[in-house]
Amino acid sequence: MTERAPRRAWRARLRLWRRCIRRRLPPGTRLPLGLLLIAGGVLGFLPVLGFWMIPLGVAVAAMDLAPLWRRLRGRR
Repeated sequence: MTERAPRRAWRARLRLWRRCIRRRLPPGTRLPLGLLLIAGGVLGFLPVLGFWMIPLGVAVAAMDLAPLWRRLRGRR
């Protein structure tokens, strides 16, 4: 098995996850949810919370930030 096969599978899963998040969560809730995940990730030393929450929170929050940046720059 080549090294590219697991990467492709991981990217495909990530694409499905992003599509699912975009469909199920309204745009106004993704940014606060992402910020909560980041805040929970900072407390990663606690048993339930973990440092894995930081990149997940950034990914969820970034879904709302890209359209916001485009709007602020005057692009549609």
